[in-house]
Amino acid sequence: MNKKDIANVRKQFKRENDLLHISEILNVYIMKESSEIYHQVSRPFSILDQDEQELFLANFKKVLTGSLDEKLFELKFQTDIEDSSQLILHQGLLANEGDRWQEQMLKLVEKMLNEREYDMDIVVTFIKGDYLKPIKKRNDATEESDRDSVYSHNFILCTINKTQDPKKELLFDYVEKQFKYNVIVDPIINLKAPIGGFLFPCFTDQASDVNHILYSAPKANEPDPDFINDVLNAEESITAQEDKIIFEEIVRDAVGHQLNTSTLANVYQEVNRIVEENEAEDDTPKLDYKDVEQVLKHSGIETVDHEKLQTAFQNVVDNDQYELKAKHIVPKYNSKSIKINTKVANVAVSPEDLRFVKQIHFSGKRYLMIEVEEDTIIDGFTMIPEVFGEKRED
Repeated sequence: MNKKDIANVRKQFKRENDLLHISEILNVYIMKESSEIYHQVSRPFSILDQDEQELFLANFKKVLTGSLDEKLFELKFQTDIEDSSQLILHQGLLANEGDRWQEQMLKLVEKMLNEREYDMDIVVTFIKGDYLKPIKKRNDATEESDRDSVYSHNFILCTINKTQDPKKELLFDYVEKQFKYNVIVDPIINLKAPIGGFLFPCFTDQASDVNHILYSAPKANEPDPDFINDVLNAEESITAQEDKIIFEEIVRDAVGHQLNTSTLANVYQEVNRIVEENEAEDDTPKLDYKDVEQVLKHSGIETVDHEKLQTAFQNVVDNDQYELKAKHIVPKYNSKSIKINTKVANVAVSPEDLRFVKQIHFSGKRYLMIEVEEDTIIDGFTMIPEVFGEKRED
C-alpha cells in the first residue's frame, strides 16, 4: 500500500458513509499480568449508539495514521508457518457466521497472550467490514455516478488500546449543597492513542493482497519485533530511521568519516531530486550500491571506488544487493532535521540550508560559521556585527 491508498482507507471511517460498511465489532478485555481473556463481547456495529460509534471510528483512523516505514509498515507474511496468522485472518475474512469470525479472532488474541504478559489492562478490538472504492470519478456531464462501478474490499482491522485509572475528583452537589468525592472504579479505555494494531489484507493496484498486512507500531520507528514475528507471523521490515543510518554507515565505510557541508548538502539534494522525479507516479525509488556511487559522484565525490562501495554494502548489511529507499535517506524537506552537535551548542538546520554552515580553522582554533543574509536576533536583541578575529572592548 502507498500513502494515498492508506489515506483513502482512513478517511472512510465516518458515520453514514455508503462506501464503508462495518458488520461486526469484537472487544476483548485482557487484565494485566494475565494470560487469560477476562471478558469478550461481539456485536453488530450498527447497534452501537451514535456516540460509541464515533469513539471507535476515531480510534480506527488513529491506528491508520502515520508515515510508511515509520509508524505504518507493510509486512509480508512468513511462509511454511504452522497455524499461521495469515490463514487465521483469511478464514476470518471468509467466515459468514459471526461465531466463526469471532473464533478466528480469538486465536490471534491467544497468540498475543502467549507472546507476553501486559503490564496494564488492555482492550483488543476487531472489526470486520467491506470498503468500496469507485473505479472512476463522477461524471457530471453524463450524470454518471462514481458509485455505478466500484471495487469491493473485505477487510479486518484490529486496534490495541491501553486502559487507565479514572481521575479522582471532588464534586459539588447543587441539590444537597454538599461536597462529594467522586468514586469511580471502572477503568477508562484510551481510544485516542492506540498502542498497536493492523489492517488485513493490504490493498495494492485496486486489488486485495492477502500476502501482506499493514502493521501499526506503538511508536514511530519502534516496531515490535516479537509481535511481528510471533503474533502476525510476518517478516520484519527496516524502518526509515534504520535505512538512513545504514546509508550513513555505508558512505563512511566507502569514502571516510570526513565531508564538508557543501558536499553533504549536494548528496541530500541529489537524493531528493531522485525522490521528487518519482513522486508524481507515487513510486518509491530504491538505491543499490551502483546508484549510491552515482549519487556520490554527482555530489562532487569523484574518488569513490566502485568495489569499495560494494564491499561497504556487504560490511554494513551483509548484502551487496541491498537496496535503500531514497526517501529514507534525505531529511524531510523544510524540516530542521539535520542536527549539528558541539560541546558549546547544538544547532538544527534544514537540508537546503546546510550549505551555509562551515567549519573553519582560525588562529589554531575551530569555529562553526553560519552564513546569514539578515541580522541575527537572540532573545529579542539584535547582534552587533563584528570583524572576525577582532577583540571587543567593553
